[in-house]
Amino acid sequence: MDKPKYPDVSVPLVGQDGNAFAILGRVTRALNKAGVSQAERDEFFNEATSGDYDHLLRTVVAWVNAE
Repeated sequence: MDKPKYPDVSVPLVGQDGNAFAILGRVTRALNKAGVSQAERDEFFNEATSGDYDHLLRTVVAWVNAE
């Protein structure tokens, strides 16, 4: 498995609300807290929402350390 784009940003997924909007919110907040630019956060959001739920999860693990 490849290293995520932001390996130092950890976002818990296990045992959390699995709703797509909740996941998007957690990841976006974590990226913001890590100092990731608005343009990069927008890029994440656009990519994550460009497909189905599985695509969302694949995008999350490609960008952050999902736990």
